[in-house]
Amino acid sequence: MKYYLLVVILFLGIDVFAQNTAQIHLRAILIDTHNDALSNQLITKVDLGKLQHTGNFDLVRAKQGGLKAQVFSVWCGDQYGNGTAFRFANREIDSLDALIKRYPDRIKLVRTAESLQKTVNQGKLAALIGVEGGHMIEDRLDYIDSLANRGMIYLTLTWNNSTSWATSARDEVLHGDTLKHKGLTELGKQVVKKLNKLGVIIDLSHPGETTFNDVMALTTKPVIASHSCAYALAPHRRNLKDYQLKAVAKNGGVVFVNFYSGFLDSTYEAKHEAYLAKHKPELDSLIKIYNDYDLASIRLNAINKAEADQLRPPLSLLIKHIDYIVKLIGADHVGIGSDFDGAESYPLGLDSVTDYPKITAELVKLGYKKKDIDKILSGNFIRLLKANKGS
Repeated sequence: MKYYLLVVILFLGIDVFAQNTAQIHLRAILIDTHNDALSNQLITKVDLGKLQHTGNFDLVRAKQGGLKAQVFSVWCGDQYGNGTAFRFANREIDSLDALIKRYPDRIKLVRTAESLQKTVNQGKLAALIGVEGGHMIEDRLDYIDSLANRGMIYLTLTWNNSTSWATSARDEVLHGDTLKHKGLTELGKQVVKKLNKLGVIIDLSHPGETTFNDVMALTTKPVIASHSCAYALAPHRRNLKDYQLKAVAKNGGVVFVNFYSGFLDSTYEAKHEAYLAKHKPELDSLIKIYNDYDLASIRLNAINKAEADQLRPPLSLLIKHIDYIVKLIGADHVGIGSDFDGAESYPLGLDSVTDYPKITAELVKLGYKKKDIDKILSGNFIRLLKANKGS
């Protein structure tokens, strides 16, 4: 009888935990600051308003996962330069506008914290725009105005490629000896001042350390790292070192933790390179089909799912990055920036936007209070958006 009662109590406890976790997650305004679905959609032509069986995001699955606001990344690679990059950025924004026009009852473009809250209250997904790569302004300050007028709420100063006015993490680490300059040039300083004046958030996820330090010495507004992890746990050039994390916190900014396996697990890249070498003929064929390396890699993993899954880190490693940063700089400076649809691999159990509740559940297990979970899921981003917009 005692054993029976113990089992009943145990199961009741699990049920109560699940209910409490679900309530915390669904009542929060979950905001993800980085998703690459737009650039993929231009190639695949899928309708993101309908349930998809490829990729990580669509409006149906977003609803299921409790996602209330999404910053859509407007991105193009370094093959687009002056004369083409700005045009491509506008093409991606056009695709988001088209999605919103097809489903006005389910998604709405927002620019402010007030509009975000109203949209969420209406049961719609609040869509925001982040431009990933300073090369898309083509060295023109007036293009910043144009993109801001279309809804850009943050600009990632560089992607992996440097601009004429700011250097990237990749170039500073891998090509530092051949760079014509490091950090911000005079034009770069003008860009920072312009962004501060317009209330466009400065994103420091891709820039190198020299650029990072130059920006922190100059900016008058809180910054973000829209999709980065902790260098101390995974020493990748795209992750932030402890001094950088502390600098972001001192500035009042927020680090939004990336889900990509390569930024979470220091052993992933070597394993992935061996996997790609093994499947090179298959990958080359897929690149010819998609004309896009990332999409080809994603498709390759889908074809070889069992093998690819063996390379993925456990969900606990993502939680470890979140917890590490929280313990270092506080829960006021951490958020979620998945990088969904922008990479070929994420932790086991995180396959799409339907899986966000698993993160909330893990934070509850670690003893995180509801107020801190709410900050991580949305509160910190809303505060920072208000601080930059001046409202």
